Amino acid sequence: MAEQTETIAMRGEFRAMLALAGPLVLANLLQMAVYAVDVVFIARLGELHLAASSLGVSVYGLLLWATTGLIGATAPVVAAELGRKRHSVREVRRTMRMGMWMAVLVGIPAMLICHYGEALILWSGQLPEVAHNAGLFLTILKWAVIPAILSALLRIFVSALGRASIGTAITLLALAVNSIGNWLLVFGHAGFPALGLQGSAISSVITTFVMLAAYLLVIRSDRRLRRYALFGRIWKPEWSRLQTLFGIGLPIAVTVLAEGGLFNGAAFLMGLIGPSELAAHTVTLQLAAIAFQVPFGVAQAATIRVGYHYGAGDTASIARAGRAALTMGIGFMGLTALSMIIAPRLLLSIYVDPDAPQNAALIGFALQYLVVAAAFQLLDGAQAVGAGLLRGVQDTSIPMRYALFGYWLPGLMTCVGLGFYTPLKGLGVWIGLAMGLLFVASLMLWRWSRRERLGLVSG
Repeated sequence: MAEQTETIAMRGEFRAMLALAGPLVLANLLQMAVYAVDVVFIARLGELHLAASSLGVSVYGLLLWATTGLIGATAPVVAAELGRKRHSVREVRRTMRMGMWMAVLVGIPAMLICHYGEALILWSGQLPEVAHNAGLFLTILKWAVIPAILSALLRIFVSALGRASIGTAITLLALAVNSIGNWLLVFGHAGFPALGLQGSAISSVITTFVMLAAYLLVIRSDRRLRRYALFGRIWKPEWSRLQTLFGIGLPIAVTVLAEGGLFNGAAFLMGLIGPSELAAHTVTLQLAAIAFQVPFGVAQAATIRVGYHYGAGDTASIARAGRAALTMGIGFMGLTALSMIIAPRLLLSIYVDPDAPQNAALIGFALQYLVVAAAFQLLDGAQAVGAGLLRGVQDTSIPMRYALFGYWLPGLMTCVGLGFYTPLKGLGVWIGLAMGLLFVASLMLWRWSRRERLGLVSG
């Protein structure tokens, strides 16, 4: 009887996790498409503009990735408040209010960095003309920072309240708006001025404001969401709650930067090895990035589901949520790993013609990297879901140290050692990336498996 009850409970958790993760995964994939639209239009302007936009988006993207990681602290806190049920409406409203304060507080310095982006890019040794164009791009794009962070915050809110599909629909709207905006402003269609690179930046700014407006409209229109009155007494500070959010969120942001820094650094290392290796690395990593959106969405769902059970003090349900998330995340990455082994050329054909003579060197290197990428998939899924589970129990400081250690010691050292001091070269860099993920994934899962012994949950 007890075994049957557990089976029913586990099936229920799987269904709940899938219902939450599905829309989050789709929204993540759509968000990648939103960014891809800019590349499609800007690439037609020429190599100079494409290089400038790539540098500008790298700066903006890293800032946005870190700041949204910071406000990601609201996910486990709101979920726990909902799980406790007692005074949840009031508690969630207060947490979201301080989340909005946090979005503005971290958004302002991020805007300043974008404003002085040209000097930053020049300092990195880029060509003056490229740096100048990237700087102009960033001075416009800076206005998208705060609405983008606020949109990410409100997406957490609607997801935690069981309305994750709202985020998917709004991201689909953003894709349409950005596509139309680029078409109108980059090349000057329908009577609009042809603004080139700056037109694409303006389109991105408009898109983020449309997203924010859409979230505000939906929250105001939905009966369940409206009752939280998120903007009531928005001016009132709660310093202890803000401090709690920063305490949870700062390690998340550092973890994101640690991982992003390793992968951005790998591209730089590949550039030093050779242009064909860099091109192959870019294509292979893009395939891995698309696949990663699935475990990333599962990890986001896991944080909310575990956070809810954590607030309710239900350790058995916490364990079920962990099993469900790990099965989904790692299971899907097992399928993508298998596809990379069985049909590598078919996957590469999404981006390049594998039979074209001019792509021979690129394809040769990419086929090597995909072998490592197959193992890479499983490890990336494990570390993402493991980190998401630990965030659900508001454990972020030690996982941050795991990330800093794993990515920057065994990870980077292996990249450099095998990439520059052995004949493996580019393949060695990929082995280094996999090594970093191996250490981080192992440490995250080890900590999750000992959550009760370590006092992360009451056992």
